[in-house]
Amino acid sequence: MKPLKTKAQIRDEIAQQVASYIADGGDVRDVPRGLSGNINNSNLFSASTSFEPKHERTPLNDVIQQLDERKRNSKLHPPKRHRQPTKKLITDDFGEPLRWVWKDE
Repeated sequence: MKPLKTKAQIRDEIAQQVASYIADGGDVRDVPRGLSGNINNSNLFSASTSFEPKHERTPLNDVIQQLDERKRNSKLHPPKRHRQPTKKLITDDFGEPLRWVWKDE
């Protein structure tokens, strides 16, 4: 992962770039406060944008009813679970283990 530059480092880099630009013969013009690079000096974000007209929505009430009905029916009849066989220990009269048996329940 690249180490991130601090704001001070970025400021120093910009200052060095400006200094080298001026040293190479470039000039910096003073731009009056409030002047913008936009056409007619207008704020682009204040202009209202053109929105498309609203589209008619497709009614889905019957689809929603079918889904709700399926949901209700699934709660009434939960799916049957198939239990797996379990291992049970068979002991003698004194509690000593004799063998293991598989029980289906």
